Amino acid sequence: MSAISILIADDHPIVRQGLRRVIENDPRITIVAELGDGRAALEQIERLRPAIAILDIDMPGLDGFGVAREIAARRLDVAIIFLTVHREPRFFTEALRLGIKGYVLKDSVTTDIIGSIHAVAAGEHYTSPELTSYLVKREARAAAGRAHGLEDLTATERRVLALIADYKTNRKIGEELHISHRTVETHRTNICLKLELHGSHALMKFALDHKSEL
Repeated sequence: MSAISILIADDHPIVRQGLRRVIENDPRITIVAELGDGRAALEQIERLRPAIAILDIDMPGLDGFGVAREIAARRLDVAIIFLTVHREPRFFTEALRLGIKGYVLKDSVTTDIIGSIHAVAAGEHYTSPELTSYLVKREARAAAGRAHGLEDLTATERRVLALIADYKTNRKIGEELHISHRTVETHRTNICLKLELHGSHALMKFALDHKSEL
């Protein structure tokens, strides 16, 4: 069985060195090129045709998404694994839309990269377990927010709630939203009524608990 040929593109030399050290311990994988930017990576992908391209999302010149789009446009037969620090769903969703096979977080790359390469080489998808756990928990928090009535708040009320979570006073919130502090107090009252919150600290606690959904 021939070795899996891979190309690595990341603008941080230390990251590339770390990847090389881990990957070279597996004799079933061969690194055919190592680049520091997206445009150079694309040129070498087209020339060398590796089985898998491991791409950092954040690269100068042409980022990982840009390289992936060019690979699709040129119909190059190479699977892509993204390396990234981004846990936000919008990055992950865009990666899926582009047909990316692997999504590996840099925080856990040393433990995940070999498994991701073999999974992708076998035609499977791979996502860092840490990211899967994060997205599941985030969705659970969002669902809890919906269950608590966040969707019933107006855009302004949600903005007020977000600023409360940032420990802003009524006066500061008013200045930021260009409304009077009395109007802010009215919004706070309406939010409490809609969310059925009672007690002087209940609104602050709710705002802090649901800050990521605001």
